[in-house]
Amino acid sequence: MTRFEVAREVARALERRRPVVALETSVVAQGLPWPHNLTSALECADAIRSAGAVPAAVGVIDGAVHVGLDERLLLRLAREPSASEGRADHRLMKLGSSDLAPALAAGRTGGTTVSATSELAARLGVRVFATGGIGGVHRGFAEHLDVSQDLGAIARFPVAVVCAGAKSVLDLPATLELLEALAVPVVGVGTSELPGFFTRDTGCRLEHRVETAREAAQVARTRFDGLTQGGLVLAVPPPAETSIDPLEVECHLRAALRAAARRGVRGKATTPFLLAELSRRTRGRTLASNLALLKNNARFAAQVAVEYARLGPARRSKTGRARSAV
Repeated sequence: MTRFEVAREVARALERRRPVVALETSVVAQGLPWPHNLTSALECADAIRSAGAVPAAVGVIDGAVHVGLDERLLLRLAREPSASEGRADHRLMKLGSSDLAPALAAGRTGGTTVSATSELAARLGVRVFATGGIGGVHRGFAEHLDVSQDLGAIARFPVAVVCAGAKSVLDLPATLELLEALAVPVVGVGTSELPGFFTRDTGCRLEHRVETAREAAQVARTRFDGLTQGGLVLAVPPPAETSIDPLEVECHLRAALRAAARRGVRGKATTPFLLAELSRRTRGRTLASNLALLKNNARFAAQVAVEYARLGPARRSKTGRARSAV
């Protein structure tokens, strides 16, 4: 039987219907270098608390799902060898939804991606989740089909995923098209264009837009409770002061992709490799942008969670349909 270890702070907040924001931990285990991975996780948690919500970092430790990882457990994810490093003695896994059952059954440890975090958050009733950028359709997918589990998970599980759009290393138009095919609304926050993680400008137009956290919470409440549909994407542009020109990102990215091809980097190792290579080629500017957008997304996610809680639980009408208490 799956063990869920929910931190007391998170459990109390859920019982009292206080705002909670889920956080993924693949960014700690695989996405960022030491010590930025741990520092960023702690700063995101602080940003969520400052905005009035409770942070709930999700991860798998020794075959148990942990929700609300403390600094000691985050440090373990930040420092242990990762499967992507090719170590024979590795313990740390990058966990998507499809990896959860094998990892839990085998007593493994790992950081959860967007797909796994969305699934576990939804199971506990957490409706808002902050991350950096979602996965999606990889470049060259026509030759080698490579699509992230994130997209299907977002479509399935009722969680509002607050992100800076999709990662720049992806095929952004194809990712947006697939989200539409999966009936996932992508809602721009103060923008009508899909952000590209490091950059605010991608040319990918969005049909839906909100200006405030309250408006975003109303969309989420309507989708989850009124319509009992799956998740949605709240796309927040990265902070202007750390955003990078899209042409510069593209130039460095193409070089990074060539390096990945030469080294035979594939699958789950691709995105962490490309992000590290981009940071090296931009002398840390992409890393600084990544850290800034993570904190920015966490702050906005907390604001959405607070407004979502203020809307109150959905009431049932005489016909059995849900109505939000506004």
